[in-house]
Amino acid sequence: MVAEVIELLGGRDLVVDMTLGAGGHAAALLEGGVRRVVGIDRDPEAIAEAGERLARFAGRVRLEGSVFSEVDEEVVGESADGVLFDLGVSSMQLDRPERGFSYRQDAPLDMRMGDPAGDEPTAADLVNTLPERELADLIYRFGDEHRSRRIAAAIVRRRPLATTDELAAAVVSAVGKRPGGPHPARRTFQALRIAVNRELEELAASLPRAVGLLGPGGRVVVISYHSLEDGLVKRAFRADERLDILTKKPLVPTDDEVGRNPRARSAKLRAAERRADREAA
Repeated sequence: MVAEVIELLGGRDLVVDMTLGAGGHAAALLEGGVRRVVGIDRDPEAIAEAGERLARFAGRVRLEGSVFSEVDEEVVGESADGVLFDLGVSSMQLDRPERGFSYRQDAPLDMRMGDPAGDEPTAADLVNTLPERELADLIYRFGDEHRSRRIAAAIVRRRPLATTDELAAAVVSAVGKRPGGPHPARRTFQALRIAVNRELEELAASLPRAVGLLGPGGRVVVISYHSLEDGLVKRAFRADERLDILTKKPLVPTDDEVGRNPRARSAKLRAAERRADREAA
């Protein structure tokens, strides 16, 4: 939803891109009239790749390695005119089999968005150590998977699981696979990714901090891909007395965009603007 992002944030002085990824939105913002961008990402591989992509904007872009729940004015350096979140796993990470996000290619069962050499728990740690009931509840809550108890039971029977293929096979053994339909492991993989990276906790902690980065008239734009994320953003915007909501209903991608990029199908964009009266904080 690049066009919508540019319409909301284009022409501003400083925008903080909280989910830098490979730098696609940052490049579009800098081309779309934004004078400077601070790019944030927890993944050092993303920082390196985005740095190469954005090298032509030397002097206008600064990249910082951090989880976005820890970003404040000390990290950014000054008040911002815009903050952007493009949630979920980045295409760069999804397209690298070794990161373990995809059920389409065999790889170690990892799913960490941060440093792949770090010591944070992986998806393999969760599927191999959680009690069956906790695993089922996790898959149901974060994946909206109504067959979660059958899936969790199949996973526990097949433990230990070390690869994406082994996890996908466990799911298929529990619920079958319909020819031509979506892969039955899709929701389980989503649930584990959200849990491994504490995505909802990160988002809930970061939204008030993001608003705190903004000067009067500054805007926060969030693109989400999951109903839990979208609901969290909606409630946070409504509860924050510093904000005026710009999108009464979330914006969604056009049919043309979905045709060009099927991964955008579930995207929802919400935006809000910080009120001029800072005393409301």
